[in-house]
Amino acid sequence: MMIVLVVLALVVMAFVGAGVKIVLQAEVMVIERFGRFDRIAKSGLNIIVPFFDKPRQMLLKREGRYFTTARIDIRERVMGFEKTAVITHDNVGIQVGSVIYYQIIDPVKALYEVQNVDVAIEQLVMTNLRNIMGGFALDETLTSRETVNNKLRMVMDEATEKWGVKVTRVELREIEPPQNIVQAMNLQMTAERERRAEVTKAEGDKAAAILQAEGEKQSKVLQAQGTRDAAIAIAEGEKQAKILAAQATAEQTRLVYQSIHDGKPDAALLTIKYLETLQTLAQGSSNKVFVPFPSMDVLGAVGAVTEALAAPKG
Repeated sequence: MMIVLVVLALVVMAFVGAGVKIVLQAEVMVIERFGRFDRIAKSGLNIIVPFFDKPRQMLLKREGRYFTTARIDIRERVMGFEKTAVITHDNVGIQVGSVIYYQIIDPVKALYEVQNVDVAIEQLVMTNLRNIMGGFALDETLTSRETVNNKLRMVMDEATEKWGVKVTRVELREIEPPQNIVQAMNLQMTAERERRAEVTKAEGDKAAAILQAEGEKQSKVLQAQGTRDAAIAIAEGEKQAKILAAQATAEQTRLVYQSIHDGKPDAALLTIKYLETLQTLAQGSSNKVFVPFPSMDVLGAVGAVTEALAAPKG
């Protein structure tokens, strides 16, 4: 009797253990009853009926090997692909490696709409990659990766929608042209760098020449302005000297006229002669006038004449 109870307890424990399923976060489990889809067991504790309910296994590929699992990861996945041969529009054979980011958003479709979702995605990437890359020339494939990525993502997203898969991103990991093309491209890049260096040097020489010419021009302008200002200053000085001389002559003429009017013709005549003599001496080549010592008497006489002219009429 004890043995029967122990066996019965083990059977009950096995039955209960088979009926309890714990699903982790970000995972789901597709439950079938008698081979038909019944429900989706989400994260947490789930109870199924043993022998009636059974989790459906999914075939997946990871790191180049296939495995089956009943736990379907609904997080975003990353799948990398080895380099594959592609012929460009200009008939150049290249090797292209790619990587795809996708997410299973409908586990039921991923199980029942396609036999193996990972293998289907891999083959779909290879096929569309050849088709899209075949429409671009080699230079375009090297310089327009973003365009190729976007086109490939849209094609993949449209094709995998019925499988319950959302393709979020596709990237060309590497593009490897043939060796002779690589050598030609290296030579072309070297020539282009040398050309840019020559252009940069020529532009620098041009800028330096322009700056030098501008400096010389500015220097000449400043010199001309200085010469002009000096000439204006000299002219202004000569003008002031002539104005002062004219004013002195006018004053002298007034004094002579006053002497004649006052009845002193001799003094006026002497003054006129003296002034004519000084004017003749002043117009000479020398700016200095040397008066001999005996001439001091004449100067004294002139002073007397000046005083006589200035004296009031008696």
